[in-house]
Amino acid sequence: MNDHLSTALRLAASGLPPLPLRKGKVPFGNCPACARNGCGGRPNMKTPGPCICPQPCHGWAAATTNPHVLTSPAWAPAWRQAATVAYHPGGAGLTVVDLDDPAAVQWARATLPATRTVPTTRGEHWIYRGTMPSSNAVRPGVDIKSLMAYARWLGPGNGATAALPHAVRALAVKPAATRRAPQTLTVPVPDGQGECRHRTPTYLDRGIAMAEQRITEARSAVHATVYRTFLAVLSTHGRCGCLTDAHVARLFTAAQTKGETPRHCTDAWTNARTALGM
Repeated sequence: MNDHLSTALRLAASGLPPLPLRKGKVPFGNCPACARNGCGGRPNMKTPGPCICPQPCHGWAAATTNPHVLTSPAWAPAWRQAATVAYHPGGAGLTVVDLDDPAAVQWARATLPATRTVPTTRGEHWIYRGTMPSSNAVRPGVDIKSLMAYARWLGPGNGATAALPHAVRALAVKPAATRRAPQTLTVPVPDGQGECRHRTPTYLDRGIAMAEQRITEARSAVHATVYRTFLAVLSTHGRCGCLTDAHVARLFTAAQTKGETPRHCTDAWTNARTALGM
């Protein structure tokens, strides 16, 4: 039995539903029967619930406390390839406030009631007792992971777990436009030094719409899909000056709807420009 499976079984015994993550901290892709949502439901499900597939499909919904499922032959390949272990906070009656940088940690210490904390690579997880809808980028450097989400297992942490405060619940009820307003876009848009190949404005608009669709339909590897899509858009439309902030905002909105943070979007856009020498 490998270390990741041993960790998962310990978590399951304590009431935390675990699941394996592959390299890049992302879940395993759906099995052939569930690929492209062929099974009819899990990626677009509207309410929390376990996955009904015998393999570790559908991201957070695969998390389970059933040791027979975790040790089943269908899950064995995933555990052999796993890079780390995650868990479904909502399935254990918990909410994780993911603080992604020192500034976010400082904000939490000044704003939120003390609770159990777990150090992360760049910040901390603050864990509260109670569940709520999950939401990314509720404020700079802060994500909420509870229902229909997963969080990496980084250890038990320190301190007593406090009840979920209203201050955290209030973060998730802010209008989406407040968190993702296009006017906050600060990424550089190419100033245009090449020949325009768009022929008509419709050509560019169709290209942006296709890029939005590609991101929206991603079922796994969302980070990689967003980067490749940004790279394709910039390669085709980025050198003549026709690409505007409004076009880029549409791409960012599509990516954030899939769970990407504004920072991840900015990094992907910047990396794509760098790769193309822009």
